[in-house]
Amino acid sequence: MEQVISSEKYPIKLWLNDIEDGALAQAKNLANLPFIFKWVAIMPDSHQGYGMPIGGVIATEDVIIPNAVGVDIGCGMCAVRTSLTDIDKGVLKNIMGEIRKVIPVGFSHQQERQDEDLMPDRGMVDHLKIVNQEYNSALKQIGTLGGGNHFIEIQKGSDGFIWIMIHSGSRNIGYKVAECYNKLAIKLNEKWRSDVPKEWELAFLPIGSEEGQDYLGEMKYCVEFALANRKLMMDRVKDVFLDKVHPLLWRSAHSFEPIINIAHNYASLENHFGENVWVHRKGATLAREGTIGIIPGSMGTASYIVEGLGNKDSFESCSHGAGRRMGRKQATKELNLGAEQEKMKGIIGGPRTQKELDEAPGAYKPIDIVMANQKDLVKVLVELKPLAVIKG
Repeated sequence: MEQVISSEKYPIKLWLNDIEDGALAQAKNLANLPFIFKWVAIMPDSHQGYGMPIGGVIATEDVIIPNAVGVDIGCGMCAVRTSLTDIDKGVLKNIMGEIRKVIPVGFSHQQERQDEDLMPDRGMVDHLKIVNQEYNSALKQIGTLGGGNHFIEIQKGSDGFIWIMIHSGSRNIGYKVAECYNKLAIKLNEKWRSDVPKEWELAFLPIGSEEGQDYLGEMKYCVEFALANRKLMMDRVKDVFLDKVHPLLWRSAHSFEPIINIAHNYASLENHFGENVWVHRKGATLAREGTIGIIPGSMGTASYIVEGLGNKDSFESCSHGAGRRMGRKQATKELNLGAEQEKMKGIIGGPRTQKELDEAPGAYKPIDIVMANQKDLVKVLVELKPLAVIKG
């Protein structure tokens, strides 16, 4: 439930009790920006990021902040309900092995350029400097998972059905766009002698400037590319399911429900409190009334299909996941491998070595607490328990 800090120029509204010092300091920096609209909203999965906390939501007037979108532009979740109500563990292991053959993970790319028809509209590329520069490389990155906390997971839903869930983003093309325009914003802010301290890492671009418009165009392309990337992976996972699961086990000719998709690193022009403002969601998802969203837990805990409640105080947003409670290096040093493997007992996948503990369940906040803290932001439609997971 919402708490308010009123010590800064603008209020900070928080949906958690345990915000870390670094993330709180970043939230306070945001709350002292001259172009913030109304207040800063901090979701229950929040933790420190670059410039702005992950799990942060701000609305701005007439400016856009590249670091308030993040480096993995358009990163998000997609999920599909299958018509299966059960799946044999041996078959599931086989499926996961086949998925690894058709979807490159980590730093791996496709061996061959993929069909250009899979990419977002090519007509957008010509006037977009970084997208144009990275386009040919992106043709080998579409349909790839990436690393870090990206994953493919097979789950059993509280609705009785087997689900497929994928978390991934815009790969290198999004990173390059974010890097370029953040550097450009820093350079221009210094030229303008901006009042925003450089050490806050919140350099901005005016929406009306050529640079601001260029960033918006490239950001939108990366959001579309990230969606196309998830869709292609989902299509290839579905093909594996159709090939590896006996036809008699499918309950109907309609084997898969339509895809649910939700992004969590982007900015969009929205109307809030009667004003058109630029809402930046960095590790946060849209929770407008009736919007169907996805909130994953860690790879050893439940995930959720949710429906937004349209809470105005959060700018109609909610968390994008459980949120980290410790950094990657800290997790690999402090977590116990045996204990984390025990948490994943019965789930295919999971950490096999101390090095892989950076994504272990213990590195994340308890998802039940995160969900309890945002009961006024979303309602749960389906709880999903992990059966098998592939981590990037």
